[in-house]
Amino acid sequence: RPVENPRLTSTGEQQAATLGALGIERPPRVAAFCPGAEYGPAKRWPARHFAALADALAERGCAVWLLGSPKDRPIGDEIVRLARHAKPRNFCGETALAQAIDLIAATDFVVCNDSGLMHVAAALDRPLVAIYGSSSPGFTPPLSDRATILSLNLDCSPCFKRECPLGHLDCLNKLEPQRVLDACLAACADGDAS
Repeated sequence: RPVENPRLTSTGEQQAATLGALGIERPPRVAAFCPGAEYGPAKRWPARHFAALADALAERGCAVWLLGSPKDRPIGDEIVRLARHAKPRNFCGETALAQAIDLIAATDFVVCNDSGLMHVAAALDRPLVAIYGSSSPGFTPPLSDRATILSLNLDCSPCFKRECPLGHLDCLNKLEPQRVLDACLAACADGDAS
């Protein structure tokens, strides 16, 4: 018999407590970006692309929270620096895992690299856009019916390397922000972010 998808829960009370502890309010529309990937750079969509996506979402009235570990703080800072409009809020390294779970649960949708937080978002059943470069969704898919997987499926990918062996990282660099934005808009259950 098929194995059920893993599930995490975060109650409204837990989310409110986390928002209160962080001293923030939930914006009317908010997305979570999880820009890190522990395995290495070949699994990370470029900061400039995340920033362009944040700008496109800001133009549509959607705020962005950046989530990740302390190691992800520099890429989060770079995304904030590169964003031209309403700056994303960088929570990388500022939350405990339970708080990150509550923040993801409170969002309208999530954009992730192939990472641990991608699996958290899937288990929370959030609309999810999962970006794959050097890895394969055939091996580590987000286990959720609400996940959209984006991969260019180039001849050189998946290579399963930490760094691009060809030196160009085309599998992620050529995955344009507009394509991810289109997937985000489609992934929103009620289409409110469009």
